[in-house]
Amino acid sequence: QVQLVESGGGLVPPGGSLRLSCAASGLLFSSYAMGWFRQAPGKEREFVGAIDWDGFITNYADSVKGRFSISRDNAKNTVYLQMSTVKSEDTAVYYCAARRSAIATTEYQYHYWGQGTQVTVSS
Repeated sequence: QVQLVESGGGLVPPGGSLRLSCAASGLLFSSYAMGWFRQAPGKEREFVGAIDWDGFITNYADSVKGRFSISRDNAKNTVYLQMSTVKSEDTAVYYCAARRSAIATTEYQYHYWGQGTQVTVSS
């Protein structure tokens, strides 16, 4: 049974930093591209960024480019989302997702999803 478990969410002030983690189990993690998505209240879920199976290729939404960074540790079956210089508009539930192929930017292309972790940017 595939499980993706996000952690690291919480309350962070504007301009601050936060690192989210997503621990995977039940799949050959190193064969999967991993994506991060988010959903703000009243809005549709949107792509944040993704990383390919070996970590050499990444892709980011324009809204987070230069502020967020994705990395992975295949030995730990974990993918990370480093969030820096956060803004109020980054407030959302953040989800990680797995795709057995190259990275993608649309949610329907991902096969497995975590339950999400809340990030709230507020002073």
